[in-house]
Amino acid sequence: MKILHTADWHIGQLFHEYDRNYEHQQFLDWLVATLQAEQIDLLLISGDVFDISNPAATSIKMFYTFLNRATKVNPNLQIIIIAGNHDSASRLEAPKPLLESSNVYIIGLVEKDSEGNIDFGKLIIPIHDALGNVKVWCLAIPFLRMGDYTAIPDCANPYTEGVTTLYKEAFDYAQQKKKEGQTIIAMGHLHTHHAEITDLDKTERLIMGGVECIPASAFDPDIKYVALGHIHKAQRIGGKENIRYSGSPLPMSFSELNYKHQVIVFELDEEISNMKSLEIPLFVQLQRIPLTSRPLSEVIALLEQLPAMDTTPETAPYLEVRVLLEGPEPALRHKVETALVGKKIRLAKIDVKYPESTHQATEFITQEKLNELVPLEVFTKIYQSKYSTNVPEDILQLFQQVDQEVNQTEE
Repeated sequence: MKILHTADWHIGQLFHEYDRNYEHQQFLDWLVATLQAEQIDLLLISGDVFDISNPAATSIKMFYTFLNRATKVNPNLQIIIIAGNHDSASRLEAPKPLLESSNVYIIGLVEKDSEGNIDFGKLIIPIHDALGNVKVWCLAIPFLRMGDYTAIPDCANPYTEGVTTLYKEAFDYAQQKKKEGQTIIAMGHLHTHHAEITDLDKTERLIMGGVECIPASAFDPDIKYVALGHIHKAQRIGGKENIRYSGSPLPMSFSELNYKHQVIVFELDEEISNMKSLEIPLFVQLQRIPLTSRPLSEVIALLEQLPAMDTTPETAPYLEVRVLLEGPEPALRHKVETALVGKKIRLAKIDVKYPESTHQATEFITQEKLNELVPLEVFTKIYQSKYSTNVPEDILQLFQQVDQEVNQTEE
């Protein structure tokens, strides 16, 4: 049985306010062709199919069109999809009864019986070979929220221990169903210990609370492969080749400028063999000008040398401009945009740096001290902290003028 693992598509995502429908469609076209070329039997999508819980109609249509095309070009293909933290579990599951007739299984919710016990039968998916025989049992565990997992009394970390216990119980349930010659795999959308993260993952981590990490030991050694989602950088976990994040198919930030995105493909009989990563083409380039921050005049000169726009604006690279400033530059964006008029580029981000501070360490100001400061002192301290230089005389005079006008108004 040949398996392909992918995750974190984030269909509908905006990249610095730019629509990415073109890129997502190109990826899905590539994936359909790859499923056919590699003769994939099982596709695992480990969460965050969509970028928001209530995706636009175009995003929904794109996803279900992909499922239709994928199952048509490969009639024996089986697909398992779990919900991620960006997905609406119930909305993702809505067409579940219809899709299962096409061997597409979506698991978003952790269902329980009347006594509050988890219905593991709904989380364990049987995978069949071409003859219709069950060859693999998949623990399809979606992103787990409070209440999905069993509360463990008197434990140091309720989330970690609760999720670990759920995986153990799910594995035990699958073991009871497993027969000779069959194997067990697992899916999850979670943050593991020691996972390497990207800039965007850091934001996700804060949303998750920063303590909700799952150890690799949560997955029983007899689970042949663990297909993970949530972290956008492809990697193996705990030094184990069979516990992996596939990573996101599209760049999610400029920190991924030189990063190769991929899907994971392997064969599974009673053991894993022929595991490989397939690089996903980069459909829209990321570009930094300059590579390191330089003065504005030099940056403008570089931008003016860029090629002119052609007739395919959706393929124009995303641009991060890096500028070194000595102080405030109110017209910065206007100057950059003016230099880019007619260029084949899309301005996504302006990264501004100021000279390294030569001042002493940040001063700690108590509430009492703050109450004693006059507005000019507060302004001066903030300016020096941000720009690492003293306030220019003309700006100082303007601030004092505003301060006087405010005081006169109050009187």
